[in-house]
Amino acid sequence: MSFPGRAVQRTWHLVDAANQTVGRLATTIAPILKGKHKPTFRPNADIGDYVVIVNADKVHFSGKKWSDKLYRWHTGYPGGLRERPAKDMLERKPEFILKKAILGMLYRNNLREGYMEPRLKIYAGPDHPHDAQLPEGVKTLPVHPRKRRGDYHFGLGSKYSETPFQVGGSKARTEESARN
Repeated sequence: MSFPGRAVQRTWHLVDAANQTVGRLATTIAPILKGKHKPTFRPNADIGDYVVIVNADKVHFSGKKWSDKLYRWHTGYPGGLRERPAKDMLERKPEFILKKAILGMLYRNNLREGYMEPRLKIYAGPDHPHDAQLPEGVKTLPVHPRKRRGDYHFGLGSKYSETPFQVGGSKARTEESARN
């Protein structure tokens, strides 16, 4: 089954990485690079879109990952194993942190490098040279929804609906009803 050329048309997406968690951001970007959001998605075809990420130097990790997470590589020489914590990597190569996270969320097949190299553009600051490619009405992708205990529940009505009571339990509910 062949698809016409317009079905494989690639669009450009702009992502602002400021104040976003690295893993949550990578789970949003990886399906766009693969093309899973398109109705013509096939696992053996490369139909993904372009993604431009700005403010890569303002991402954050949860917990103590800035000091505990290590990036390792080998130089190819005997005893050439090098490692660097995430905090040092952010100072030296802020783009590498996001690139490594997104690369880890792609399938390990022959299309993997084809997703990354030509179509993923990561920049440390807010400026990028792809203004001409981005359409005029392009919106930045929304922040990945974060599950917080007590704030949201998964009911039958909607995907994220607010709870009808406060987090404090029955005591908070009675105080709220007494005020009303």
